[in-house]
Amino acid sequence: MSNANPSDVTWDDLQQRFTEVFSRIAESAVAREQQRELAFDAVQWLRDARFGALRVPQAQGGLGASLPQLFRLLIELGEADSNLPQIVRAHFGFVEGRLSSLDQASQDYWLPKVAAGQLWGAAMAERTDTTRNSVSLVAQAPGEPEAGWLLNGEKFYCTGTLYADWIAAVALDGDDFVSVSVPTDADGVSVIDDWDGFGQRLTGSGTTRFAGVKVPQQHIVRRFKKDELRGESYLSAFYQLFHLATLAGIAQAVLRDATDFVKGRTRAFGIPGQSSPKDDPLVQRVVGRLSSLAYAARAQVLAVAHVLQEVHDAEQGGYAVEQHYTEAEIRAYQAQQIVLEQVLEATTLLFEVGGASATSETRRFDRHWRNARTLASHNPAIYRERALGNFYLNDITPNAAWRSLQAADAEKLGDNVRDEASAV
Repeated sequence: MSNANPSDVTWDDLQQRFTEVFSRIAESAVAREQQRELAFDAVQWLRDARFGALRVPQAQGGLGASLPQLFRLLIELGEADSNLPQIVRAHFGFVEGRLSSLDQASQDYWLPKVAAGQLWGAAMAERTDTTRNSVSLVAQAPGEPEAGWLLNGEKFYCTGTLYADWIAAVALDGDDFVSVSVPTDADGVSVIDDWDGFGQRLTGSGTTRFAGVKVPQQHIVRRFKKDELRGESYLSAFYQLFHLATLAGIAQAVLRDATDFVKGRTRAFGIPGQSSPKDDPLVQRVVGRLSSLAYAARAQVLAVAHVLQEVHDAEQGGYAVEQHYTEAEIRAYQAQQIVLEQVLEATTLLFEVGGASATSETRRFDRHWRNARTLASHNPAIYRERALGNFYLNDITPNAAWRSLQAADAEKLGDNVRDEASAV
């Protein structure tokens, strides 16, 4: 693994830019959770600090951060408030898709908008009885692409869209699978805050409806046949690592809250009078375990981030091969299996340091478990575990296994979305 940092910005520069912003977000996180107050202010603070432009090269007006730097910052942002990394997940996926595509015209059109502070949300998945893509894109004047298109349909799990300027959406145009970018304020767009999960409650992951939304030709981001097999990409691993970085941030928040809670206490369960819980060997043991869980989760995320950077560099250098992409997916899947369990353990173990008083709603320590459990549910870990076994036993890569499944039932699965990486 290379330790070279190819970014245009130093870590010290990034810390100076974002440390105070993250502190403000952390200070208001519990109040947002208690009142279910959507994080518009926090998102605006990130906009003002140009967080969304992290991955845009400096030559194109951005900050030029590397992937390891991005994921290191996401862990810290997740520690401040785990809703925030998920809110910007689709945005960074859109940006990474533009960088990975090597499409200069697409980069020249979209990256200046990112550099100017505009944000993207997602409209990829649907809440139906199948994984079929039911959103349609129809030409206003058949045979005349410049006349534009009309977008109709409904998506759910539209993370970040409430806070965004643009929506990265997927639709079908006949037999073509199409990725489009639509302004959130376009006529016919309705963004609804109806996400009812018990965790990550502020991410805006609800419904988006499109009713005759006009889409000009220049907002068609990508098009391919619905039975066309997906090419190699590191974006699937990138999207999954986003969740793992958020989880690693939750583990750090658990350690922070546990130590702050214990240091301020003068009473321990089962001990009469005043006592010093911070000097209790059992409490010390719990906090020691929490520190280890947080460190391990962080280390695994950053290790995979370095792998992704190597794949990105190989793409940009024109020497990427299948092994690069396989390495990215395998390492992300392996980290997923361990990080999920580690962070869920930490969010439960937190309550061992304080007895019943740790359950007070004024502290909302429960948000750590609820948010971690919700994020873990976004990761199909048991399927990934099986994919790892298939790879090590039979030398079948995750991408090859998916290709085989799609080829075996192309008519049924041809218009499915494997994940957001397929659409950007």
